[in-house]
Formats: sequence, structure tokens, C-alpha cells
Amino acid sequence: MKSINTKLKRLRRGADWLIYASVILGVALLVQLYALMVPSWLFYSILAGWLLYLLVAIGVATGRDKAYPPALVLSIVTLAVSLPQPEHYSLADAGPTLASLTFMAGSLLQAGVIILVTSFLVLKRRQPRIRAIPIG
Repeated sequence: MKSINTKLKRLRRGADWLIYASVILGVALLVQLYALMVPSWLFYSILAGWLLYLLVAIGVATGRDKAYPPALVLSIVTLAVSLPQPEHYSLADAGPTLASLTFMAGSLLQAGVIILVTSFLVLKRRQPRIRAIPIG
């Protein structure tokens, strides 16, 4: 029982830090996009997504378990929108630039959020069933 609680705490802590890092990296992305003068619809749609991520991070920081499923959804949507863009791969092919490092770091962060939040939610869901099993 104690090991499950320890594992849950570690998963939660790891997921929390990846969510916070995603918010911080999102600020860097917004600054880069603003400097590049991307179309306003693109900038504002990414800003809206970042604001949602910020709300999730606030929920996570205040200990709300209900913030984790939206974090998972936002990470999946972020990767689903970002990964198919050929422009992002041309950035990576051009060599290590701030933009390519931001893309790679963001993708890795989102993958990490997906893995840790999913693991946390699955283990947390199993926890009550494990407590209900009588010992002996």
C-alpha cells in the first residue's frame, strides 16, 4: 500500500513539473511567434491554448485532481496539431536554432505529460480497488 502511495506521489510530482515546464516553454513560444509576426489568427489560437494550459497548471498547483484529465487532452491536442506541420520539421532540419529547440523540447514535454498523467490517472483509479482487497 505504501509503495502505491509513493508511486502516486512521484508520478504526480513529475507530471506537475512537466505541466509547469510546458507553461514556461509556451511563453517562449509566444515570444518567438510574436517576433516572427505570424498571422494573427495563429498567434491568438496558440495564445488561447496557452491560457488553457495556464489554467490547468493553476489547478494542478492548487491540488485539484480534476486538472489532470484536461492536461492530458491539451497535450494530445498540442501534439496532434504540431507534429503534422511540415514547417516544424524543416526547422529541425535547418539545425539547432531557438525555434527548432523549442519545437523539440515542447514535443518531448507533451509526450512526457501524456505518459506521466496517464500513468498517474490509471494508478489512482486502481488505488481504491487495491484498498478494498482484504489482506489475509
